[in-house]
Amino acid sequence: MWLPQLVLPVTDQTRSRTVPYVNVGLIVANILVFLYELTLSDPELNSFFRQHGVIPAQLVDWWGDPNGLGEPMTIYTSAFIHGGWLHLIGNMVYLWVFGDNVEDALGHIKYFFFYFVCAAGAVAAQVFVDSEGAVPVIGASGAIAGVLGAYLVFYPRATVGTLVGYVWYVPVPAVVVIAVWFGMQLLAGIAALGADSVAEQSVAFWAHIGGFVTGAAIALVARPFVRPRPLPRRRRSEADMW
Repeated sequence: MWLPQLVLPVTDQTRSRTVPYVNVGLIVANILVFLYELTLSDPELNSFFRQHGVIPAQLVDWWGDPNGLGEPMTIYTSAFIHGGWLHLIGNMVYLWVFGDNVEDALGHIKYFFFYFVCAAGAVAAQVFVDSEGAVPVIGASGAIAGVLGAYLVFYPRATVGTLVGYVWYVPVPAVVVIAVWFGMQLLAGIAALGADSVAEQSVAFWAHIGGFVTGAAIALVARPFVRPRPLPRRRRSEADMW
């Protein structure tokens, strides 16, 4: 999910006016599901991935002949499943840094539905480019990409604090962090189109792209009706903001 592997946003300049109940709840839910995954044996874990992750070919087949709600529900259950500690931690850090401000702008209830609409947009994009894929697509990255898209619309002048090489703390404009991230996803997604199965690239880049576009589009429509928190005045030292 994150930028180059050695650049990780860890805080942002914008402070929320409200307690981000929904965002914290989503983080807790993701962690609890992952802790449950740790209790499973390898065969049980693979079965769990296949049962609750999105398998593009099966979702397409269901669309042609709808039967029950189990298959479409994977659009949402897959967004709480992660394949390892790094997968989980990277996603949750991004959600922690950017999600509270988007929730603050939209409000709790709207943010809740916004998050899951972005998850659906992410799956739609991935399935569109890989309709015959048989590998489960899992992870919150697509929905969180939607959060990044909305953050870019609501707070284009914000600054985020990043760890470079996990050692140096560097303030960077949010537009740079998010634009570079999206550019990397787009390039990787285009490159993946040449593979036999896009899902076999191990990272669902088109889910990231679809989620980001969905989130940005919703935010653009909602922007005239919401009041994002004003950014604090710039101080003498950027470090004072954090």
